[in-house]
Amino acid sequence: MRTATATNSLRDLWADVELPAGRPPKPAGAAALLTRRLAPYLLLAPAGVLLLAISVYPIYYSLRVSLESRTSAQAAQFVGLDNYQRLLSDPAFWNAVRVTVIFTVVAVTMELLLGLALALVVSPLDGRLARAMRVVLILPMVIAPLIIGITWRIIYQSTGPISYIASQLGFGDVDILGSGSTALPALIFIDVWEWTPFMFLILLAGLQSLPMEPYEAARVDGASRVRTFLTITLPMLRPVLLVALLLRTIDAFAVFDQVFAVTGGGPGAETQVLGLYTYDLAFKYTQIGYAAAVAFAMLLMLLLVSVALMQGLRRARRWL
Repeated sequence: MRTATATNSLRDLWADVELPAGRPPKPAGAAALLTRRLAPYLLLAPAGVLLLAISVYPIYYSLRVSLESRTSAQAAQFVGLDNYQRLLSDPAFWNAVRVTVIFTVVAVTMELLLGLALALVVSPLDGRLARAMRVVLILPMVIAPLIIGITWRIIYQSTGPISYIASQLGFGDVDILGSGSTALPALIFIDVWEWTPFMFLILLAGLQSLPMEPYEAARVDGASRVRTFLTITLPMLRPVLLVALLLRTIDAFAVFDQVFAVTGGGPGAETQVLGLYTYDLAFKYTQIGYAAAVAFAMLLMLLLVSVALMQGLRRARRWL
């Protein structure tokens, strides 16, 4: 009896002793294992609920609205795909698509080329000059787009400084925003001026992260700078270029604030992009259901472009 009691006491004492390193711990119970496995999901649950509230549910609600004939003056009526069929024969919608595509392609291409050129110039620099150039180049990007739009509208208008300088030089008054042939290029110039620094920062970071061994080998072989850029820098920088293109294409395709502040879509509908067309449908003409359908068509276009660029990014990584 005493032996059994002593054995039990030693066993309890041994259970309280901390095991030295390298010894396997005591097996946990089923409840402890379940809690340990569920802990990450429980910690992520608040963020998941917030994501559902601010992202998933609004998308679902907008999709439901796009299937209805809804205005501010009448109750919602389910119409199925009628709003989407209306898109196919809506000249205003296709004009907005044309303007948006022209704006996006021209602006993003110019931003990419200018950003790459600036990155190639600044990358070899070091010290105060490089830091000063970076600060100066990113200044347009940190200003609110609406403030930029209002400022450039004052510059572009017929009584602004550009028109005054042109009249002093003998060219007469210049109304940049009053002509369809100059209003869209003026908007593209604003976007290039504002967002080229974004491209510059991404490409500069990409250039500074490239390995130096291929450049040393090219220098030993006597390769020129142009050949080194085309055969070494550009192929290794391709994934960074595609990421920059993806981010800026999505942002430029959904442009709204600058166009709203500078031209309001005019003259006529020469600068009416898809974002502004959706806004006018919903808040000016109160065609809420049709505006939701236009927004989803815009989302589908962005998804197609994004998928194409992501496929290009995967191929670039596989090639490297």
